[in-house]
Amino acid sequence: MTRITPTADPKGFRNALGRFATGVTVVTCHGPDGPIGITANSFASVSLDPPLVLWSPAKSSSRHDIFVGAKSFAIHVMSDDQADICTGFVKNWSAFDGLDWSTNVDGTPLINGCLARFECTQEVCHDAGDHTIIIGRVTAAEIGSGNPLIFASGQYGRFTRG
Repeated sequence: MTRITPTADPKGFRNALGRFATGVTVVTCHGPDGPIGITANSFASVSLDPPLVLWSPAKSSSRHDIFVGAKSFAIHVMSDDQADICTGFVKNWSAFDGLDWSTNVDGTPLINGCLARFECTQEVCHDAGDHTIIIGRVTAAEIGSGNPLIFASGQYGRFTRG
């Protein structure tokens, strides 16, 4: 193993963090000019009672302030055949063209056909260095079928059962 000092070697620190495989989500909300989305792997459950989840957009993202200001949003857990959708939202605020999507009663864009979806209202935001932690109260959840899309070492991958 190689020892990393995060402040002296930020790239090495990022590479070390990349060794932890995560699922991949697309977070959506209604923005000032229509629906927007962003690909994020910083999703986690927080509490079952009350039902809370979190995600953390980077402050350097041009979409950061819109998501921090959103009163409602949806987190979509993507399946292993949806990497192209995730790549679209990495590069483009509004990669909804050609997608099967609708809106809920709050106007939040909902991507259909994902592995799971959590419709949320913003509970609280916390400053966290170069990110903001957004905690959402889950008001509805849906479960689809398939296998999760995985992200590790800067690449998408598939989960295989041993």
